[in-house]
Amino acid sequence: MVNAQALQGQWNQIRGELKKKWGQLTDDDLRFNNGNIDQLVGKIQQRTGEAREAIEQFLTDATSQGASAISQAAGQVGQYARYAGDQMREGYNRISDQFGRGYEYSQDMIRDNPGRSIATAFGVGVLLGVVVGMALRSR
Repeated sequence: MVNAQALQGQWNQIRGELKKKWGQLTDDDLRFNNGNIDQLVGKIQQRTGEAREAIEQFLTDATSQGASAISQAAGQVGQYARYAGDQMREGYNRISDQFGRGYEYSQDMIRDNPGRSIATAFGVGVLLGVVVGMALRSR
């Protein structure tokens, strides 16, 4: 027997499949009210003369194909999410390594050239003080 919830969740797609298979069905024939599968199958059977079992089998197959497609799409989304996560981790690791190397390089420069480092820091401090002082005066 067809699962009413699965049928209702995929109804627009399944309705199109029913119209393809049995072209004489109208939108009124394919009204799926309140999840009443028996009523739907009865209308299709009355309109097409098809056996009830054949209609139910068609609906079961159609809902299982839709569920399979949804499952496949979810799997692909999961794969993409894992790939994106891996790419982000790799990028983070690369940036972290670059900052680490830059920090080590700076430490080595300061250790090897303490006088130059102090003079540079003093010059930057004076320059920054001048810029801030000018900005405060212009207010």
